[in-house]
Amino acid sequence: MRLWLDDVRPAPEGWHHVRTAEEAIAAFATGKVLAASLDHDLGPVWAGTGYDVLVWVEKAIGERAWYGPLPRIDVHSANPVGRSKMVAAVKSINGLYEELGREEFDL
Repeated sequence: MRLWLDDVRPAPEGWHHVRTAEEAIAAFATGKVLAASLDHDLGPVWAGTGYDVLVWVEKAIGERAWYGPLPRIDVHSANPVGRSKMVAAVKSINGLYEELGREEFDL
């Protein structure tokens, strides 16, 4: 699945559209996400942020609770501060995944 996290922008054709961090995390937890594009600001506070999703991904990898290969993760947020944090998180996630030995996760 290709995952699109955004509360306002429509998903591109062929992408699974979710609007909250909780929905995105549930999708990632299936191990079926092949690519993801994440927004930072998701409206109301209870919806969380795209950064919250990346924190979950990094924790799952660090705790070796990740299932399957790491998908390509892109950030499409217009929030410059949120985008910067998210881009740094994606770099950290990719580094951690490689450091821990990606073959461990690629079942």
